[in-house]
Amino acid sequence: MTAPPLLSVRGLNKAYGALRVTDDVSFDVAEGELHAIIGPNGAGKTTLIHQLSGRLASDGGTVRFAGSDVTRLSMEERVRRGLARSFQITSILDGFTVLENAALAVQARSGSSFRFFRPAARETRLNEAAMAALAQVKLDDRAHRRAGSLSHGEKRQLEIAVALATGARLLLLDEPLAGTGHEETAVLVDLMQALKETHTIVLIEHDMDAVFALADRVSVLVYGRLIATGTPADVRSNREVRAAYLGEEEAA
Repeated sequence: MTAPPLLSVRGLNKAYGALRVTDDVSFDVAEGELHAIIGPNGAGKTTLIHQLSGRLASDGGTVRFAGSDVTRLSMEERVRRGLARSFQITSILDGFTVLENAALAVQARSGSSFRFFRPAARETRLNEAAMAALAQVKLDDRAHRRAGSLSHGEKRQLEIAVALATGARLLLLDEPLAGTGHEETAVLVDLMQALKETHTIVLIEHDMDAVFALADRVSVLVYGRLIATGTPADVRSNREVRAAYLGEEEAA
C-alpha cells in the first residue's frame, strides 16, 4: 500500500489583478523525496514557495502537510508543524553569532517572542539543539563567530541550519546556490545530498546540473502553470519542457 504524500498541493492559485502568478498548481511530495521545482524567471516559483510556507495567502486551492490541511495557517504555525523554508536572499541576523541565529530558531519552535531571545540563548537546552543543527551543516566550528563575517556560501549553510533548528520535517529551499562560487556550490550540493537521508526537501534552483544530480522528481513551472512532473530523465526528454525552458537554458 502506497504511503500518503507528506505534502499535497491541489489547485493552488495566486493572482494580482489579471496576472495569474500561480495557476491551478497541483503536485505531491513523498516523504524522503527531494522534489525540485524549475522554470524560467518570472514563472512563479518564489510565489509558490511563499504560498507553501504560509508567507503569502493563496486565492484558491489547498496545501496539506502530514495529513492536515494547513492552507489557512500562518507561516509560524507551519514552522511549528515541521514545514520550514530558507530564502532566496539570505535572511540571517548579521549582528548575532552563528550560534545565536540557530538558537533563535530553536526558541521560535516553542513560540517564544524575539524580545526574550538574548537571555534564552544562554540556556543549555537551546545551545545543544542549535549546535546539533550547526553540526549538520558543518558550521559548528564557527558557532561563536558573528554571522555577518561568514562568506556568502557559509551564510547559505547557516540559513539551512536555522531551518533545521526549527525541527523541520520538510525543507523548502529557495535557490540556495544563488550567488555561490564553484567551491561553495560543491559544499552546498554535498550538504543537500546528505540532508536527503533525513529530510524531505522541496528545492527551487536554477543550477540544472545540481537539480538533475539531486532530485528524485522534478516539476516544471512556466507562466504559473505546471507543464510536467516526473523523474529527471523524464523531464529532460519532455519536448514541451525543452521548448519552454531547458532548450533556452542549454543554448545560453
